[in-house]
Amino acid sequence: MYHSVGLFPDQEAVVRGALAGFAESWCAPNHRRWDEGLAARQRVLDGWAHLIHANPRNVFAAENVTEAFGKFIGAVSPRLKGRKVLIAADCFPSLHFLLTGLARTCGFTLETVPLAQSAAWVTDDAFIDAWRDDVALAVITWVTSTASKRADLGRLVAHRRKHDSLIAVDVTQGAGILDLDVTAPAVDFVATTTLKWLCGAPGTGLGYVCPGLLDSDLVPQMTGWFSQPDPFNWDITRFSLADEARRFDTGTPSFLPFVASEPGLAWRLSGAAAGLRDHNLRLSHALIDVFDRKGYALHSPRDDASRGGSVMATLPAHVDPKSLETKLVEAGVVTDTRGRVMRFSPGALTHDSIAGRLASLLPD
Repeated sequence: MYHSVGLFPDQEAVVRGALAGFAESWCAPNHRRWDEGLAARQRVLDGWAHLIHANPRNVFAAENVTEAFGKFIGAVSPRLKGRKVLIAADCFPSLHFLLTGLARTCGFTLETVPLAQSAAWVTDDAFIDAWRDDVALAVITWVTSTASKRADLGRLVAHRRKHDSLIAVDVTQGAGILDLDVTAPAVDFVATTTLKWLCGAPGTGLGYVCPGLLDSDLVPQMTGWFSQPDPFNWDITRFSLADEARRFDTGTPSFLPFVASEPGLAWRLSGAAAGLRDHNLRLSHALIDVFDRKGYALHSPRDDASRGGSVMATLPAHVDPKSLETKLVEAGVVTDTRGRVMRFSPGALTHDSIAGRLASLLPD
């Protein structure tokens, strides 16, 4: 279930150790607690920058993806007023909820590219057809949570050159399982959470703003003492924004989610995670073969280049999804359903025997 929550070997023990270390530091009667908490938070930001080939000055922290997008949209809102923001109907719903509300306050029109009848995902062709000169911002879901359909970022960024548009990408379902370089192709904004393939904890949102935008007059709508070059400036007549993406910070930063998320990100960036994508692909192919033999309709792209780390299948009409979920969990196979679509995301802790087990557990 790496599309929901990611795990890595010995995670519980490592996370317990990290949290215990934080508790010891925070409760000690000295002045180091803030330094050590900020250092843990910064290590996560530095790891995120390394993962996406970005300069650490261009990344920032948030509570979740929706908040990171909200901070970005607020800062670029003068460029959006009177124009359109384009998004696909198979985006993560929280982003659509956010944009629907911001459209009223920021003065843009939200245009949603619909799913074609009986389609499992919005195609890149459909998205491009709707992307015209009046689009100020295109919000792209790199990998969908509903079908694991992977957008062709190279093609979409190339189309952007025909229009005066910004590009923002939700990479939540791809970060950590697919290689990502935010400079090739270059995008304006990226956000994720550490929850999925990065094997972190909730409350750890991560954002990226490209150098060109960051160096422009990009002013967040919400600021606070940590938005400053020196957070410990107490002179209320001498406020200024930090040059780096830390300007998107506001008040006192959160530490605990970053402490709990650091071990997963560190594991992903270590040699211990080598071969993760090859393992994922091998098991994904085996799962697709099981679905084909069972006669289940594949709900994800068959082509590896068009699919993220998950494989999804539509259950037959005579199968009750929730009952099957329960049966699988009792047999040690943890997965979930969205309607009649069952989602499988083989990762580091998924055993090679999974296809054979599912072949016997899934009803014909």
